[in-house]
Parts: sequence; structure tokens; C-alpha cells
Amino acid sequence: MKTNYLLLGVAIVGASFTSCKSEGEKQAEKTVDSYEKYTDSVSTVTVMDAKENWASIETSYNERTAAAEAALAEFKDKAAAEARIAKAKAKYEELKSKVDQEAAKEVVPVATDRKQVLRNAYFGAGKIGEDMKFDWVNKDNILKVYNDFYNEFDKNKDSYSREDFDEIKAMYEALDAHKNTVEKEGLSSRDNRKIAELKFKFAPKFKWERMGAKAEENADAKK
Repeated sequence: MKTNYLLLGVAIVGASFTSCKSEGEKQAEKTVDSYEKYTDSVSTVTVMDAKENWASIETSYNERTAAAEAALAEFKDKAAAEARIAKAKAKYEELKSKVDQEAAKEVVPVATDRKQVLRNAYFGAGKIGEDMKFDWVNKDNILKVYNDFYNEFDKNKDSYSREDFDEIKAMYEALDAHKNTVEKEGLSSRDNRKIAELKFKFAPKFKWERMGAKAEENADAKK
């Protein structure tokens, strides 16, 4: 009988010890389980939606990852828990890779060619190339295009080289040629008048600045 009581006492103490120890592991299990569910949920989000909300997703992911990794200390079978976390991380990294690829598509390469730098400055990054096509310019936006062109020139006219002026002249002539097409598409008289005013201001200013650049170049060549 004493032996039975002794065994029962040992069993109770052992059970109490096991129960006390497993509470931390149970909580750790919940933490890792929540982490897995989060990455499962995130991995089903479309790439475009993920890209738009990436800052929030990344912050939440980092917080949950830190919690899951901290919970590892509570596991008896740490290797199994680590494998679960690694699998969850892989799902997130796969989505992150897709988001990064999508974001890279929107990055306009920095132009190193001087002519392209000027085209980007006058018309917007990537809108005009060597072909000088203005298909995107229409009766609704052509006045703004001319106005932006004039303002860009007026702002930076003192910094241009003779080669820059040649490129600006080529761009301006190409824009003027496209304007003839736009006029046939229904350009309003009001906008046409305002464009004429801009052209009237631009022509003498451009001629004067270009002459000055040529004179400076000739003077430098004689030194």
C-alpha cells in the first residue's frame, strides 16, 4: 500500500512538473501557429494589392517573425518548430520577390545620354525617345506641353551648351510638327492663341541664348 501511495505521489509531482512546463510550450505553439496562418494569408494576396500595402505587410511580418523566433526557446522539439518557421518565411520571401519584381518594372532607368536627359526634362521621363514621337500629345494637353517646355527652357537656359541648344531646337520643331496634326483634331481657338503667345516669347529668347552659347564655344576654342 505504501508503495502504491509513493508511486501515486511521484506521478502527481511529475504530472504537475510536466503541466507547468508545457504552459510555455502551449503558448509558443499558438505563436508559431499564428505566424504560419499569417504567412499563409499573406501569400494569397495578389501582387498588386501586396505592393500597395507593402509597408504595412512588412511591419506586421517583422513583428510576427520576431515573436515566433523568440518562442522557439519554449519548444522541446526545437528543430520541428524551426522547420515550420522556415517554411512560413519561404512563403513570405516568395511574395516579396514578386512584389520587388513588379516594383522594378515601374522604375524608369536614369538616363545617361545627354539628349535623353533633355527629353526627360522637357516632356517627362521616358515619354520621348530618339524617334521624337508625340502620339501622347493631343488637343487636351498640348497647351500644357508647350507651357512646360517654355518654363523648362526659361529656368535652365543659362546652363545649356551649343549641343544642348541643337537638341532643344530639334525637340521644339518635332513638337511644332505634331501641333499641325492636333489642330486638325479640334484644338480650341483659345488654346491655339495661348500656344502662339508662348511661341512668340520663346523664339527670340531661344535665338539669343543659342547665339550666346555659340559665341562662348568659339571663344573657348581660341584659347
